[in-house]
This record gives sequence, structure tokens and C-alpha cells, in this order.
Amino acid sequence: MKVHGSCHCAQIAFTAEVNPQLTSVCHCQDCQKLTGTAFRVTAPAQAGSLQMLRGQPQVYVKVAQSGAQRAQAFCGNCGSQLFTYDVAQPAAVGLRVGVLDERAALVPTWQKWCRSSLAWTQNLAALEQAQGNARD
Repeated sequence: MKVHGSCHCAQIAFTAEVNPQLTSVCHCQDCQKLTGTAFRVTAPAQAGSLQMLRGQPQVYVKVAQSGAQRAQAFCGNCGSQLFTYDVAQPAAVGLRVGVLDERAALVPTWQKWCRSSLAWTQNLAALEQAQGNARD
């Protein structure tokens, strides 16, 4: 499946090919901290398919507890998180689903680091729902 991604301010744009069946949710504490929320949703790009159309992201390299170095690509202007890759294997790129135009079609099929998950993330269906900000 071809996907189209861009940051919030539109200074960066890219395309890639993904297999929607590999979309995942990560509950690790690094993803929680880096996103400022409870988890992150990622779709791996097929090797060599990432094509930058506009702009170049900034990169922050985090070091995991295992010692692995993970590059976190983001827009230096608006801060949108775009993709990640292993510094030792840069061809394996994980796209951040929230910046993809096709995000509605990329339904996660599995979760990882569930031992770090926040309990309330396992069932959001019971929460009050509103189409906008009902609390204003």
C-alpha cells in the first residue's frame, strides 16, 4: 500500500510503501515519553521505499536499555514525529501512522511492550465520546 506523509506545518512530505498488516502499537516507556501520550502507532515501510518529497527532518538518536540506537526523525519546525530507524540498519524505517494521510486504513494488528501499558488504554470504548471538544 502506498502512503503519503507530512508534518503538521507541511514543510516535510514523503511517500513509502507499507504492508498494513504489520501496523503495531508500542506501549514502551520511551514511546510514551517521546510522544507525550500513552502509546505510539507505527507501520514499517518496505525497505528502500521511503522517498522524501519535501524538506529534511531533524534526527534525535535515543539509546535503548539494550544499547540499540534508534533515530527519531521529526520536523524541526512543528515537532511532528515522522519516522524511526535503527542507526545500525537505517533501511528498516517505521512510519508514525498519525502523519500519514492513509492512517484510517492502518489499523494495528498487534501490540508490544504491553507490560508498560497504561491500564486504561486497553478499553477506550467505555469513555464518553464527543465529535469535538464537548468540555468547552
